[in-house]
Amino acid sequence: MTENAWGYRETSGRLQGVDLSGFKVEAVDGGIGKVDRHSDEVGSAYLVVDTGPWIFGKEVLLPAGTVSRIDVDEEKIYVDRTKEQIKNAPEFHREKHLGDVGYHDELADYYRSGGAFGGRPL
Repeated sequence: MTENAWGYRETSGRLQGVDLSGFKVEAVDGGIGKVDRHSDEVGSAYLVVDTGPWIFGKEVLLPAGTVSRIDVDEEKIYVDRTKEQIKNAPEFHREKHLGDVGYHDELADYYRSGGAFGGRPL
């Protein structure tokens, strides 16, 4: 796979300087929560999504490459994964995983795999 999992797609509509905190996040089959934190760091862009009651108040880390579209007017971010695919991703712990290169590699592999984990290629 040549596309970078940790970079926004050119077609996503990502505008530099727009704070995505608080934007609602929509999987292909429904809402999963709100953006708690995001990074636009080149080669390591991501969203930390607070799932609220959906998966018992846990957070998930989504690589920017999963973002298919951003609607700034509606304050919504659309990702091209199902709720189940996101729920089954490697467990995320903010204090432990944000700067962990190994975790980022594992997560990128999960979302690229398309096989056993049910991810769709980025």
